[in-house]
Amino acid sequence: MRYVARRMGLFVLTLWAALTVNFLIPRLMPGDEATAVLSRMKGVNPAALHALQVEFGINTDQNVLVTYLQYLGNCLTGQFGLTAARVPVMTEILDKLPWTLALVGITTVIAFAIGTMIGVLSAWRRGGRLDSILPPLLFIVSTMPVFFVALVLLYVFAVTLGWLPLASNYELGSTPSLTLGFASDVVSHAILPGLTLVVVTAGSWIYTMRNNMVTTLAEDYVRMARAKGLPGWQIMLDYAARNAILPNLTGFAMQLGYVLGGSILVEYTFSYPGLGYLFYTGTTNHDLPLQSALFLVYTLAILICVLVADFASALLDPRTRDS
Repeated sequence: MRYVARRMGLFVLTLWAALTVNFLIPRLMPGDEATAVLSRMKGVNPAALHALQVEFGINTDQNVLVTYLQYLGNCLTGQFGLTAARVPVMTEILDKLPWTLALVGITTVIAFAIGTMIGVLSAWRRGGRLDSILPPLLFIVSTMPVFFVALVLLYVFAVTLGWLPLASNYELGSTPSLTLGFASDVVSHAILPGLTLVVVTAGSWIYTMRNNMVTTLAEDYVRMARAKGLPGWQIMLDYAARNAILPNLTGFAMQLGYVLGGSILVEYTFSYPGLGYLFYTGTTNHDLPLQSALFLVYTLAILICVLVADFASALLDPRTRDS
C-alpha cells in the first residue's frame, strides 16, 4: 500500500505541475488566443477582437488566481474552449483520437513484441545467423529519419508498384460504416504508415532487449537453473526474459503514452488524420487552445502509462516495491 500511495502521490504532483506549466506558458507570451487567430489579418477592428476574446472566455481584467482556479476546473471537466475554426477542442480531439489509437497504438505494440522476441532469441543464440543479420539491419534502419523511410515505402509500394494507397485514412468519397469493405479500405490505408513505424522503432527494442538478456544470462540464478537441468525454453522465458524485460517496461509505457500524440512526421507524410497531424495543423494555424489541450492529453497519457508500468514491474519483481 505504501508503494501504491507513493506512486499515486507522484502522479498527482507531476500532473499538477504539468497543468500549471500549461497555464503559465500562454500567459507569459505576448497576446492571447484571440490575438493569435487574428494575427494574420490587417487592420482588425478592436470590437471584433473583444468579441473574439469573449467567445474564447478571455478576461484580461480578472484576477490571475481566479483565472487559474477556473482553468483547473475546466481541465477537470474537459472544457478547453474553441479551436480557431470555432469548434469545441474536445470534439476535435475525440474525432481524431480513434485513428491515432488504431494506427500508432497497434504498431507500437507490434514493434515492441517483435523487438522483444528477436532480442530474446538473439541473446539466447549469440553469434548465430539471426544475431548476426537481423538486429544490425533493423538497427541501421532505425537510425534513419522516419520521414525518409516513409517516403521510400511510398515510392516503392504506392507510386512504383501501385499496391497501396498514397495517403489519407480511407478513399475520398467513402462513407464510414461497419462493413467489411470499409474496414479493408481503412486497413489498406494504414499499412504503409504502420509499417513505417514498426520498421523504425523495432530495431531499438531489439538491441535493448538483447543487451538486457545478455546481462541477465550471466546471473547466478540462471546458472542455477541450468545446473538443475531445466529445459532451455523455460530458462530463456521464465528466468532470463522475464527479468530482462523489466527495464523495458517503463520505456514501452512512455512509448505508449506518445501514441496519443501520434507520430507527427508519419501522419503528416501520409496525410493521416490523427492527433499528430492535428497537432501540426494547430501549430501552423497558431491555435493555442488546441495546442494547450493536446499538450495536456499527451502528458496525461504518458503519466498513466508510466504509472501502470510501475505497478506491472512491482508485480513481476517485488524488489522494485522497496525503491
